[in-house]
Amino acid sequence: MLRCISAVVSKRGFIRARLLSSYTSPHSSAQDLYLYEFNKKISNLAKNGRIDEARALFDQMEETNTVSWNAIIRAYVKRREIAKARKLFDEMPQRDIVSWNLMISGYVSCHGIRFLKEGRNLFDRMPERDIVSWNTMISGYAKNGRMDEALRMFKLMPEGDVVSWNAIVTGFLQNGDVARAIEYFERMPERDAASLSALVSGLIRNGELDEAARVVVRFERDGGRKENLLQAYNTLIAGYGRRDRVDEARKLFDQIPFCDGKGKGGDGRFGRNVVSWNTMIMCYVKAGNIVFARELFDQMMERDTISWNTMISGYVNMLDMDEASRLFCEMPNPDIFSWNKMIAGHAQIGDLDRVNDLFGRMPQKNLVSWNSVITGYEKNDDYIGAIKIFIQMQVEGEKPDRHTLSSVLSVSAGIVDLQLGMQIHQLVTKTVIPDVPINNALITMYSRCGAIIEAGTIFDEVKLQKEVISWNAMIGGYASHGYAVEALEVFKLMKSFDVRPTHITFISVLHACAHAGLVEEGREIFESMADEFGIEPSVEHYASLVDIMSRHGQLEQALDLINSMPFEPDKAVWGALLSAAKVHNKIEVARVAAEALIRLEPDSSAPYVLLYNMYADVGQWDSAAEVRIMMERSNIKKQAAYSWVDSSHW
Repeated sequence: MLRCISAVVSKRGFIRARLLSSYTSPHSSAQDLYLYEFNKKISNLAKNGRIDEARALFDQMEETNTVSWNAIIRAYVKRREIAKARKLFDEMPQRDIVSWNLMISGYVSCHGIRFLKEGRNLFDRMPERDIVSWNTMISGYAKNGRMDEALRMFKLMPEGDVVSWNAIVTGFLQNGDVARAIEYFERMPERDAASLSALVSGLIRNGELDEAARVVVRFERDGGRKENLLQAYNTLIAGYGRRDRVDEARKLFDQIPFCDGKGKGGDGRFGRNVVSWNTMIMCYVKAGNIVFARELFDQMMERDTISWNTMISGYVNMLDMDEASRLFCEMPNPDIFSWNKMIAGHAQIGDLDRVNDLFGRMPQKNLVSWNSVITGYEKNDDYIGAIKIFIQMQVEGEKPDRHTLSSVLSVSAGIVDLQLGMQIHQLVTKTVIPDVPINNALITMYSRCGAIIEAGTIFDEVKLQKEVISWNAMIGGYASHGYAVEALEVFKLMKSFDVRPTHITFISVLHACAHAGLVEEGREIFESMADEFGIEPSVEHYASLVDIMSRHGQLEQALDLINSMPFEPDKAVWGALLSAAKVHNKIEVARVAAEALIRLEPDSSAPYVLLYNMYADVGQWDSAAEVRIMMERSNIKKQAAYSWVDSSHW
C-alpha cells in the first residue's frame, strides 16, 4: 500500500496520497477513504460559506460519488443559487433520493409559483419517494399560501409522520387560519416538542396570545408529555413580554420548577432551562425593570452569552454604563455583540475616549462595530473623528453599508463640506441601492451645504418613498437659504399628500415666513399647529413668531405674545425682540427685552452694549450712563466685536 502511495506523482495524486497515508486501515479501501475525506472537506467548506473553494475542490477530484455531488448541490441550494444547483443536478451521472429531495427543497424554498411548479415537476418525476419528499412538498405549498394543494398532498401521501402534521399546522398559522390550525393540532396522532411550540408561537404571531395560553393549559391538563411543555412555556413567556404583560410572564415562569445547574430539581423532565431564565430577564429589560432583571440574573446557576448580553443591554438602555462596564469585565467570554453594545452605550453618553479604547481593544470587529463608532462620533459632533474612523475602515478593507454612508453624509452636513458629501454620494451610487434614510441624508447634506438644486433633484426622484424627514429636509433647506416661497410651496404640497407635519416642519416654515415678511401667513401657520395638527408650540415656535412680528414693526403685539406664553421665554425669544427693537428704534421695548436677557444671562455684555448704543443714538446720555454704571457694578466686561444679532437667534 505504501509503495503504491509513493508512486503517485501528479498534483492531485499528491493530495490524494497525503490523505491516504493518514487514514488507511485494514478495514477501509483506499478509494473509500479518498472519497470520504474529500467529501468531508467539501461539506465543511460549504458549511462555512466558502462555496467557491468547495467547488474548486470538487472540480479537482479525479473520482466522485453521489455524496460529492449532493454536497455541492446542498451548498448551492442553501445559498439560493438554484440555477447552479440545477445544472449540477442535471449533470449527475447517478442520483439518489437525497439528490432529488435537495433540488425539490431548493425550489420550494424560493417564493414564487414558478419555483413551486418546478419543484412539483421534479417530485412527479422521482423514481421513488420517501417521507422527506412528501413533507418537503407539503411545506413548500404551505409556505407559499397554497393550503389546498398542501392538504391534497397530505391526504395523498402513503403515511404521514409528526413532521407532516406540523407542516400543515404551521401552514394554516402562516396563512392566518387559526381555527383550522388548532383543529389539525388536536387531531394529531402524536406530537413532539416542535408541535406545541409551533402552534403557540404561530398563535402569538396571529395576535392570539390568550388562545396560545389556553392551548398550553389544555395540553398540560390532558396529560401531554412534560418534556414537550418547556419550549411552549418559554415561547409563551416571550409572547407576554412582547406585549408588556410582564406580570403574567413572571407567573408562568414561576410555574416552571426550578432546576440547579446540574439539571436536578423539578420532575427530571420539566424544569427551567437557561432559555427560560433568559426569556424572563428579557421581559424585565424590555419593560425597563432592571432591578427585577438583575435579581433573576443573580439567581441563575448557569449563564450563557445571551444571559450576560441581555443584562448588559439592560444597563446600556438605562445609560448606567458603570454597572454595564462591571458586568462586561466579569463576563467570561464577551462576544462581538457585547463589545458593540458597550461601544454604543458609551457613545450615547458622549464618552468618546472610552469608545476609542474599547474599539482599539476589540479582538475582532464587524461592520456593526465600525458603524457604532462612526455614528457615536457623528452624534457627539466630533466630525473629524468620524471621518478618521471612516478612512481607517476603508484602509482595513471593511466595506461600508447604508448605515455607514448615511452617518458620513450627516458628518458632511455637520461640517458643511459639500466636496466630501459629493464624494460620499458617488460611493453611494457605486455600492448600494439608496433607501429612504440614505436619500434623506443626501437631501439634508445638499440642503445644508447650499446645493439646493441637487437637493431638489434627489427629493423629486424619491417620489412615493418620501417620509416626513424628506419633506422637513427640503423645507428646511429652502428656508435656511432664503428660498421662502419655495419652502412654503413644498409645505403646501406636503399637506396635500396627507403627510403629517412635525414640530421641526413648523420651525422651518415659520423661519421662511420671517425671511419673506409673511406676517399673517406666519400667524396662521402658528395657530394651525394646535388647531389642525394637535402640536403644542414650543419655545422655538414662539421665538420664530416673535421674530416674524418684530421684524415687521409689530413690537407691541410681539411683546403681548411673549407675555401670553405658557412657559418662560428664553434668550432666543427676547433676543429676537431686542434685535428688532434696535432696528425700529423702540427704546422702551428694547429696555424690557434687555432687562429680561440680563436676568437670563447676567454675565453677558451683549444686552448692556446694545441698550447703551440705543440710548446714545437718540442722545439719552443719562440713561446710557446708567447702563454703563450697571455694567461696572456687576463687573461685566464688554466682549470685543460682539454682535447680538449674530449670536442670539441664529
